[in-house]
Parts: sequence; structure tokens; C-alpha cells
Amino acid sequence: MLDKTQGQAAILVGASPAMANLRLAYIDWMRGLACLLMFQTHCYDSWLSPEARNGAWYHWSQLLGTAPAPIFLFLCGISFALVTEGLWEKGTERDVIARRTIWRGFEIYLAGVLFRVQEYVLGYPKAPWTDLLRVDVLNILGIAMMLMGTVCWLATSERMAVSRRTSIFSAIVLAAVAAMVTPVLYTTHRLQFLPWPIESYIDGVHTFNAPQPWLFPIFPWIAFAFAGLAAGFILFTEFVRHHESMAFLLIGAAGVLSCLLAILFDKAPVSLYAVYDYWHTSPQFLLLRTGIMLLIMFASYAWCQWGPAQRGFSPTIQLGKTSLLVYWVHIEFVYGRLSILPKRRCSIGEATLGLAAIFVAMLILSIWRTNWKQQKRASARAASAIARQVKQPA
Repeated sequence: MLDKTQGQAAILVGASPAMANLRLAYIDWMRGLACLLMFQTHCYDSWLSPEARNGAWYHWSQLLGTAPAPIFLFLCGISFALVTEGLWEKGTERDVIARRTIWRGFEIYLAGVLFRVQEYVLGYPKAPWTDLLRVDVLNILGIAMMLMGTVCWLATSERMAVSRRTSIFSAIVLAAVAAMVTPVLYTTHRLQFLPWPIESYIDGVHTFNAPQPWLFPIFPWIAFAFAGLAAGFILFTEFVRHHESMAFLLIGAAGVLSCLLAILFDKAPVSLYAVYDYWHTSPQFLLLRTGIMLLIMFASYAWCQWGPAQRGFSPTIQLGKTSLLVYWVHIEFVYGRLSILPKRRCSIGEATLGLAAIFVAMLILSIWRTNWKQQKRASARAASAIARQVKQPA
């Protein structure tokens, strides 16, 4: 969802625009895949009738819907590392980098707050006021960026290689810590003394008496961002720079290993926690999903590098370039008052046609947004060139 950050990364890595776009295409493709999975999950969830929800179609749709949020957070970390590396290479001071990146995170957080206000206004009077304080994916994306900016600021030294190694180590440790403490923060050591709007940022309790799996609190979701941050900095190591294809094969292998370890740990006879909930809070499930992120990252790279992804126009890459916009807009046409189909009353066929319409509409919106930004940049360059000519002495 970090469209602006992704664009900065393409420039800041020091490559030409064409080479930068080639190198970062797999990130856009992976983000676009998350958009597609998000569309189908939301559409079927909003429109399918109770009868249509009983079959395997709806079950698999919602299972696939567990992937977009981890993908967005994982890519948030990668994009953050790309931007930070670019600023390091330009010699930007650590305080300036921290201010830029943390402020960008704050902007994303405010966007999340604004999104909740919009949904409340459009849903009034049926929407409860407590929805204004719901912890959603944009909120956690903003918080993740602010925390990553702080970590990178603390890790920065006079030598860029040292800063990179320290950032990788710190990100891995923080991801592991977030995963390990989640089960106790959700059960035996809940921070119930806090007001619920604050506690909800820790365990997603909201107004209920127990943490809710459909919210996006700091724990465990921040772990995906830090895992992506570590992966992003690894992409700038000397080994990856000189052996990129081999490095991504190793990333795929690391994904397989992570999944196998997650299964092995889950079957271990000894448990560290008094309450063990594999599907919602366990470190094993988070490790499994991180492994899946690495496998998707490898597959995205392979599809863009060796497959047909960049042979002509790619709708997936296009959606990935404007993921924040299409996320924001499609929600109202699926869940809101402007829903293009009646909610909870459609068959699978009808909902699939609606999904196709949402896909086409969001793709058109994405293309328009990209063209508008290109025209805006071209106008700015032309105005700058005219200004320089005017300043030149006759």
C-alpha cells in the first residue's frame, strides 16, 4: 500500500528509472496479487447469501483472504528498507531519514483514521461510534513504519554496511519477540487495566471481552513488517547484488524451511504457553505465514524475471502501483452504501460477476491515477525547464 514510498524507492536506489522499475516490478506484482485476493475475499464475504456460504467455494475464498494483510505488511517492510538504503547511499543524515520515514508512517496512520471517519459518516446512523476507534490495517501500517523508522535511526552508524547488518539483526529479533509475546498478551497477561481503545492496539479486543481475530493490533501483525524490513535490507547485501537469481532461490528455500519448522514446532510435545491457539496467536502459525510470504516473494520474482509478467501490460503490476487507492475505494462499493450488489443475497455466480466488475473498475481507476501522476510530473518538469530558461541571461 505504500505507493508513494514505492515510487521513492525506484528513484533512490540509484538506478535509472527503467532499471529501477525492472528491479521493483516483482514488488508491485506481489502487492497487486494481494489486491486481487482482497477483492475476491471482500466481494464474496459481502454479497454471498447464507446458503452460498455453506460450500467449499466460500471456505477457500476466506482462507485466501488471510494472505493480503500479511503481504501488505511484509512489503511495507521491504519498501521501507529500499527507501532507507537509497537515502543512506545519498549520504542523507540519520535524523533527516528518521524524520522523513516516521512522518510518512504518521501520514499513513492518519489516513487510517480518516478512512474510519469516512466509513462512519457513510454508515451513519447504523454505524456505531466505536467503529471510529477500530484498529484496521492502515493503522497498523502507519505504526509499523514509525517503529521501523525508529529502529533504523537507532541502528544507523557511520558505515552503511554496519547499519544494514544492525538493522537486519534488530528487525529479526523484534519480529521474533512480537511473535513470542503475542500468546500471553492475548490470554494470561492481557493488559485489561488499559482503556479498551488503547488495549485494542495491543490485542485487538475492541469493545468485546476477548481479542478479535478480524482486527489488526500491533501484536502479532507488526512481526510481518519487521520480517519484510529484514528481507529488504538483505536485498542490498553484496551477495544479493552480485548473485540476485541465486539469492531469490535461497529466499524460496528459506520459505520452505520456515513452513517445515512451523509444522515441526507445532507437533512438539512441549508447549511454552498455558493457552495455545495455533490459528490466531501461536508463533508457529506466524512462522508458517512468514514462510509463505517468502515463497510468494520468490514466485513473484520468478514470474517477473523469467515469466511473462512484464511482456506487455500487466493488470496485477498496475494494481500494485496504486494499492492504497484501490483498497480505499473498493470498500465502499463492496461493503458500503454504494455496494453494487445486494448484501448477503447473491449466488456464487452473481457475486463472481460483481467481482469482475470491481476488478475492471479498480483497474481503470488505477490506470487513470498512474496517467494523472505521470502528466503531473511531466508538467512540473516542463515548468522547471521554462523557469531555468527565463533565469538565463540574455
